[in-house]
Amino acid sequence: MPAPHDIAAETELWNAYAESAFEEDAEPVFHWTQYAGHGPGAELLGDPASALEIGCGTGRAVAYLALRGVEARGLDLSPVMVEKTGERWAGTGARFRQGEVLAHLAHHEDIYDAVYSIFGAAWFASPGRLFPLVRARLNAGGHFVFSQPPAIPGAYGPQGMYKGGFAGPAMFTYRYSFRPAVWERLLLGAGFTTASATVLDAPIRGNIGTLLVRARA
Repeated sequence: MPAPHDIAAETELWNAYAESAFEEDAEPVFHWTQYAGHGPGAELLGDPASALEIGCGTGRAVAYLALRGVEARGLDLSPVMVEKTGERWAGTGARFRQGEVLAHLAHHEDIYDAVYSIFGAAWFASPGRLFPLVRARLNAGGHFVFSQPPAIPGAYGPQGMYKGGFAGPAMFTYRYSFRPAVWERLLLGAGFTTASATVLDAPIRGNIGTLLVRARA
């Protein structure tokens, strides 16, 4: 069952994140895991002519693709982040839009060769609603790839997450966690032809791994 998201409250949360996370001197980079230089890169998207990152955050991955000739777009809920990314990456050809992912995918008719999320909107949107919308925005043979932390054993489905501790304004969002086999089943049920979900081990033994999910339209 989808969690009752409060989009205004979540926008405030991600605006606060934008103020703390954006680094003016950051360089374009593309990696799926939370560990620099670890794991696969943009090759998992195939060889797309166009790509959309949902929940693009600081826009570094979007800029990376744009500099390599991809028609790269980024979508983020935070208007603060979109303003910052638009200014920072203006010279790369990357373009950014502000919007809530489910509404954006439902009301825009743009079609892409790849849609992806790196610890982004695929973690924070109900897969039952998100996955069919992503499938509808992909060309035949297109790739949908996302990464996020793996589920904590026994903690599955939508889970609330506060930002900034347990005192002060109640800024929160919901994230979604499932076992790999469940992610695969949800994607196939949404109309994808193939789906695979795996957990990549961290580069340091015992550290948190990365859930990496791939699907083909």
